[in-house]
Amino acid sequence: MTDDTPRVAAITGAAQGIGRRTAQLLAAEGFALALLDRNPIAGFDALCCTGDVSDESSVSAFARAVQARYGRIDVLVNNAGISCIGPTEETPAPLWRQVLEVNLTGPFLLSQVFGRQMLAQGSGSIVNIASVAGLRGIADRAAYNASKHGLIGLTRTLAAEWGGRGVRVNAVCPGWVKTEMDEADQAAGGYADTDITEHTPAGRFASPEDIAQAVAFLADPARSAYVNGVALSVDGGWAADGSWPALRLGARGR
Repeated sequence: MTDDTPRVAAITGAAQGIGRRTAQLLAAEGFALALLDRNPIAGFDALCCTGDVSDESSVSAFARAVQARYGRIDVLVNNAGISCIGPTEETPAPLWRQVLEVNLTGPFLLSQVFGRQMLAQGSGSIVNIASVAGLRGIADRAAYNASKHGLIGLTRTLAAEWGGRGVRVNAVCPGWVKTEMDEADQAAGGYADTDITEHTPAGRFASPEDIAQAVAFLADPARSAYVNGVALSVDGGWAADGSWPALRLGARGR
């Protein structure tokens, strides 16, 4: 790659939320984009594809399109995901499988196909969008939590396998982010704003911008060349704080 050749970033789940903001930020940093979502993607000068990350044929077609358009891949952001809120004893097995397929099998398939290209190049960065739910147990989210714990495990394994061959693999673990998925979960009665803001030391939800900036850091070898196998919490302190509510809220007012 010459100095005037743009780096190429593939981003899944790019139609909205974290994926969309990440695409906008990386485009502003000079990346050429390849975007995949099950819904149509608008507003980008990019290779935009429609497909399901859990479907091998969709993933293969996307990888072929990226190779045909750009001839290389520098960054893969595995962002596509779905939520699942409800008691474990009431979670249907097909729904469990669907969450695991999208949130864990999808990143595996994409990392495998694009990882081969990165290994052949001798360089690349994969960023998996996990969650604080991959670091802690959170009630009523068995399938989602399991998928994100698994994604962090996949991240560490790939980092160990590929780090010595020029390919870095890291995860970003957002706390609660104000996105369309969050709005849908709240509308279903899963939680209220105060459930999040009163637990988070920062006292607010994350924004897609907060997460996109972390992804941009991990995508750029000039800023993160020696960062590999990390699960980076971008959660306002959620996973770090073991305080009880009165102590946590009291600390804010001092």
